[in-house]
Amino acid sequence: MKELKHVSVLLDECMQGLNVQPGGIYFDGTLGGGGHSSKILELSSPNGKLVATDLDDYAISRATERLSEYNGRFTLVKDNFKNFTSIKEQLNIDGFDGILLDLGVSSFQLDDKSRGFSYLASDELLDMRMDASNGFSARTIVNEYSERELKRILTDYGEERFASSIAKNIVTYRKQTPIERVGQLNQIIENSIPAKFKKDGHPSKRTFQALRIEVNGELTELYETIMNMALSLKKGGRIAIISFHSLEDRIVKRAFKELEIDCICDKSLPVCTCGKRKEIEILTKHPIVASEQELAVNGRSKSAKLRVAERV
Repeated sequence: MKELKHVSVLLDECMQGLNVQPGGIYFDGTLGGGGHSSKILELSSPNGKLVATDLDDYAISRATERLSEYNGRFTLVKDNFKNFTSIKEQLNIDGFDGILLDLGVSSFQLDDKSRGFSYLASDELLDMRMDASNGFSARTIVNEYSERELKRILTDYGEERFASSIAKNIVTYRKQTPIERVGQLNQIIENSIPAKFKKDGHPSKRTFQALRIEVNGELTELYETIMNMALSLKKGGRIAIISFHSLEDRIVKRAFKELEIDCICDKSLPVCTCGKRKEIEILTKHPIVASEQELAVNGRSKSAKLRVAERV
């Protein structure tokens, strides 16, 4: 396979946010190209430890080689970061000094046209599986979901204003022939959106986002996972999360706010009876976004938002 490039988004900002220290124990739930993991291992030298997860075999293989200079200090696990609690227990780790999530799809998954993530890969099979061993792909959705289900995911996960039209046309098209390739779906979407609304980016962008989220269950249990991760931090430990669309960012923001709230009892009561305690301090009043310099070299950082919180 041709070597694929990956540029880590908000790398320095993440490291500053995590406040990586020598000897710390860190968790990178979205290994991807290994850029963030590599920097964490560098900054936590000489004896810091890292646990990283990913569902993509290529990512794990590539990162194993990239991180080889730190052998003995990292553990890579093929698993979903949402299984964080069980991974932590299996590795007998009491708590982490830092946890990082870089949500979304890796650059090399987009660039590898055979993976069917990109709407630019017109001749490739629709796929979008982060875990290639999973039998459920984007083809399953477009060929088997009902019109109502298609409209739901396009609306909820893609925030697509023409979800109804696209869903209807998908169902009509597949009655004649299965929808197998990216180009077929692009044409359906193209025919479903009025011309005057095609000026703001590629017309397939929102539909492909929705399909990818559904295929990989990206939003399922994300809120609960963030809560569990934050509570697994040592005192003073930090959690940093990069999101790439509003759906993810809202979940991160909501989880952080819930964790930062202290006692919710009526202030007239003499003692607290709710038991609610402030667990974190949010360090980013507004999300951190890419600098002009980063945008100039990595256009995919445009929609990235970083939020950071510290365990109290």
